[in-house]
Amino acid sequence: MRLAMTLCLVAQTASAQTPMTPEEFDAWSLGKTLDYAVDGQVYGSESYFPGRRVRDADTGGPCLDGSWYADGNAVCFVYPARDGTHCWLYWRDGAAVLAKPLNAAPEDPAQRVTPAAQPLDCTGPDVGV
Repeated sequence: MRLAMTLCLVAQTASAQTPMTPEEFDAWSLGKTLDYAVDGQVYGSESYFPGRRVRDADTGGPCLDGSWYADGNAVCFVYPARDGTHCWLYWRDGAAVLAKPLNAAPEDPAQRVTPAAQPLDCTGPDVGV
């Protein structure tokens, strides 16, 4: 119930756009590396693999392997190296894809999600040490 209410609130703040279904998100993201940005500033990137597997790299941070699952229209990410579940709504605005975490404040801007210019740079642990 709480997730459903949160979905409704986030959907309303998402410029009244219709959320992508998880199936649409999977078809759009599969095999891609995507950048997440606000006002042109990239905050992180993710690569999407078969079986709803994902690799996340926040700017300046390590790469984390995880997975995602559907919860209604939300896409929920789980990373064993990070606490909790992180659920997002994705929607199209013309040719653009926008996203916002379910726990974001209404005034928080949506993130523009675009194909990355390069693959993730995930080096092994302690490289060069």
